[in-house]
Amino acid sequence: MRVSLNQIKQFIDFELPPVDELVKKINSQLGKVEETINLGERYEKAVIVKVVSCEDHPNADRLHVCRVDDGGVVQDVERDENGHVQVVCGAPNVHTDMYAVWLPPSSTVPASFAEKEPFVLEKREIRGVMSNGMLAAGDELAINSDHDGIIEIDPDEWKPSDEAVKPGVSFAKLYGLDDHVIDIENKMFTHRPDLFGQLGVAREIAGIHHQAFTSPDWYAGAPEFSSASGLEFEVSNNADGNVPRLMTVAIKDVVVKPSPLWLQCALMRLGAKPINNIVDVTNYIMLLTAQPVHAYDYDKLRGHKLVARMALPGEEVTLLNHKQYALDVTDIVIADAEGPIGLAGIMGGGDSEVSDETKNVVLEVANFDMYTIRKSSMHHGLFTDASNRFNKGQSPLQNSYVMNLLMTSLRDVAGGEQASDVFDSGTDRVNEPIAGSVDFINQRLGLGLSASEMRQLLENVEVKIGLENGITVEPPFWRTDIRLAEDVVEEVGRLYGFDKLPLELPLRTMAPTVKDAILTMKTKVRESLSRAGANEVLTYSFVHERVLEQSGQDSAQAYRLSNALSPDLQYYRLSLTPSLLDKIHMNIKAGHDEFALFEFGKAHRKDDMDDEGLPREYERLAFVYAAKKSSETAYYKAKHYLETLAPEVSYIPLRDFSIEYPIFDQLAQPFEPGRAAVVMSGEHFVGVIGEYKASVRRAFKLPETTAGFEIFQSFLVKQKPATYQPLSRFPSVTQDISLRIPVATTYAAVFELARQATNEAASNLRFDISPLALYQPEGSDVKTVTLRFKVTSDNRTLKEEEVSSVVAAVAAAGKDKLGAERI
Repeated sequence: MRVSLNQIKQFIDFELPPVDELVKKINSQLGKVEETINLGERYEKAVIVKVVSCEDHPNADRLHVCRVDDGGVVQDVERDENGHVQVVCGAPNVHTDMYAVWLPPSSTVPASFAEKEPFVLEKREIRGVMSNGMLAAGDELAINSDHDGIIEIDPDEWKPSDEAVKPGVSFAKLYGLDDHVIDIENKMFTHRPDLFGQLGVAREIAGIHHQAFTSPDWYAGAPEFSSASGLEFEVSNNADGNVPRLMTVAIKDVVVKPSPLWLQCALMRLGAKPINNIVDVTNYIMLLTAQPVHAYDYDKLRGHKLVARMALPGEEVTLLNHKQYALDVTDIVIADAEGPIGLAGIMGGGDSEVSDETKNVVLEVANFDMYTIRKSSMHHGLFTDASNRFNKGQSPLQNSYVMNLLMTSLRDVAGGEQASDVFDSGTDRVNEPIAGSVDFINQRLGLGLSASEMRQLLENVEVKIGLENGITVEPPFWRTDIRLAEDVVEEVGRLYGFDKLPLELPLRTMAPTVKDAILTMKTKVRESLSRAGANEVLTYSFVHERVLEQSGQDSAQAYRLSNALSPDLQYYRLSLTPSLLDKIHMNIKAGHDEFALFEFGKAHRKDDMDDEGLPREYERLAFVYAAKKSSETAYYKAKHYLETLAPEVSYIPLRDFSIEYPIFDQLAQPFEPGRAAVVMSGEHFVGVIGEYKASVRRAFKLPETTAGFEIFQSFLVKQKPATYQPLSRFPSVTQDISLRIPVATTYAAVFELARQATNEAASNLRFDISPLALYQPEGSDVKTVTLRFKVTSDNRTLKEEEVSSVVAAVAAAGKDKLGAERI
């Protein structure tokens, strides 16, 4: 629901707060704001000018060289001796002494404002003649679709501004386009059909600001319609109660033409497109009052008859969208003497629409059963502005007010004369008074409001309230939602402000809730991995047999589902890793060259049961890193992610999973033993990390740089929170050491030896050991490992000799235990 603040200001007599504050207020007391549009930005530089001269272009048949007077308001533009600006224009209707809209150089064409690359005008030469900006057409100003000529401003036409038409006046200010449009989610107003119009929203904005609202004259006081004749016209309502009220009238001698510019601008602000003055008036009335209305071409009504009835078996109708629909007997139709001409409350018929040749019209203001309209709308797949309002339950009590406004507005923009009596089938509905009490309302809201305070809140939105013998509330005719005393409670609470209601805790002692260790762990892991750039996914716990086989797992050890959700979800997964591997290729194809995925989930295995003979569930965390191109080794990339979750996992011993941990062999199957490792917690197996087998990479079409891990969640739950250690005030000393070792000696063994040797040599110092290089000449039986030692003391400045002695101790230990040679 689009709300124009300029439109709202026409109905209230107090100053609105700044837009941000107003949006906050609407969000808390009226409905969720989806978007706020600063419409004035689009038209900020559009200026009214007078064309003082118009001559043919010397080098083009259809162009004109114009001189325009902007009152001197635009800066930094070239002018002649009279202060006028030269503009080349190709519009056929441009002429001397006309008023037009000028978009000067550096301004953005409003129609392109929301595009990715908006069209910004500049001073440029056109066929040898310099042009400063442009004189704008309706489509260029995003007001209508007309490109046949530029907009010509009529100085005598009514405008929403008090500004006079003269050179230099802001076009936006003159036509109310210096506006903010607030888009409120429609679902918030499902129970409030009156809020689908600007008038209803204006009333509520006044109410939530504790300001009194008074409806305009045309919406107050029962209108009286005069009797008239001139056109033969017969009307009946035979819809069996599905049309609570039908009002129609014939108008003769109308003139169909484009709407006045103010009306076109008003429609554009509210999200509608101008068509012609007749249709535009009907749309404007609907957007203003929330009551859909319709206009028919009188001369196209066969038999000059209009009837509301239910559709007959086998009937069809062609609607305004030029599509033909087979009607159901549950559909309400508007028909003439020979058959349906419209699907009531949803869309009019193409055979009776108003066109440029229309001379006489029939106006309809009707009310339709909301449930019948909703059913027909769903059945035919037709969702229009009218059906959206009718299926919320519009009040039939407002029809006469709307009809009176519609007739007046039509005469203003299209002329015409009433040519029949106003037909009104009437309605037997009334808004019954609701009895209540001050205590009843206060007890449910936890407030202590007085009766006079409640009365003020309700009367601000024109809800009448009597205070004799308690409280008696009389809902106004446009309110269909106030039926019970509880509705009054809600209304008082909303207008007072639900955010102001007292918050009172139960009067008893409550011990603090113990935090769930698993939920806390998952939150920390999600935050940590997300900060590191990984994305959490949620996949099915069920997989296809193909996924198990591609990962090297044995489907015979997985539970097969007898009632699978689909043929692709046949087995309960043995581990989480295959599910993630199955998502890698599709993301690579989608253009993601480097990414990481992780998932929390469960895994089962047939031969692993608990003490009660039920399948044991293993809560796990799986992670996969993939990159099309990377200078880093995939294994160490995955290891770095794991170390952010478990800092003590700085060394992971390589093991043969299948021999030492047979019960978890399926978890390890996707990994390449020579390029993977077992994650240990003391002597307990907690997971696997590494790169994947070549067969797995081929089967899942993985890039070469792919690695990951899968670990038990119980391991992460046991992680101790990080402890704070102050930074040393003294500088660190860095030294490198290179050791030549046999090829069979693993890097992990060298790293562990260095860690132990440094602790033994100087336990009072901090050591940060990192790999620097690993080099093995082709065909050689030795390789070189280079480590970097960063040594820090908390109480003194270290000398190079101290660090050198520790590094020497590492070299000595390497030679003694690994046969390493320092180089």
